[in-house]
Amino acid sequence: MYSTEEEFLKNYNPDEFEKLSMTTDIMILSVSDQEVSNYRKTSKKMMSILLVKRDDFPYKNKWCLPGGFLNPSTETLEECARRVLKRETNLSDIYMEQLYTFDRIDRDPRLRVVSCSYIALVDKKRLNQEVKNASWFDIIDIKEDKGIVRLTLSNGKEIIDFSVKKTLRKNSSDRYSFETDKNDSLAFDHDIVILAGLERIKNKINYTDIVFNMMGKYFTLGDLQRVYEVILNKKLLDPAFRRIIADKVEKTDKMRGGEGHRPSYLYKYKKSE
Repeated sequence: MYSTEEEFLKNYNPDEFEKLSMTTDIMILSVSDQEVSNYRKTSKKMMSILLVKRDDFPYKNKWCLPGGFLNPSTETLEECARRVLKRETNLSDIYMEQLYTFDRIDRDPRLRVVSCSYIALVDKKRLNQEVKNASWFDIIDIKEDKGIVRLTLSNGKEIIDFSVKKTLRKNSSDRYSFETDKNDSLAFDHDIVILAGLERIKNKINYTDIVFNMMGKYFTLGDLQRVYEVILNKKLLDPAFRRIIADKVEKTDKMRGGEGHRPSYLYKYKKSE
């Protein structure tokens, strides 16, 4: 046994300890307008997730969330996440928050890898670069039945289907545990990361202003309502929605016209004092 801290550090052998690696995976979310054939119809809003197709093993040719290994000698986890975010979007001033730490023992076949995941929200109009092997996938369907959540994603060329088992951990809370039910298209455990991220955004939209990170500077109330609806995955009554956002937006003197619709006033986000 060692009698002093200095003696311990002098004789310390790091090879005595098992090794693991840390990564950060980022769920980058935005909102898209689905094209409609009739110009008089209102465009449908779609939630979109940025995925990257892997070009190497393991999981070669599978889609995954953008991510990267932590450099333990030079980076914190958040610095690693922001490096990945900058690489994928070329933007550095994006809303980002930590989601969960995913540590399933067999989540990576190469070695023991623990992932600290993040959510980033972005207005797509701010993106002006294309990333190799990356594509935006719209969430075109979410269905939940008897604790199984089924999601369908599409980038217009490929369809991704997966399902996740969702279990309430405690009857007195809304915290859930997630387990893969069926997943043939996504690498690692990113099906679980995606559902956990969507649940987080769905919950936070009711008591925070995070939704405005996916909006442009100016927007109509109709656009904003459709974004709320696509995140919550349900239709909102107009009066109820107006009460929700009454203190969060302010009317401008700008208007949007054309497109076969009556001109509408544009609003902007009213930041809290």
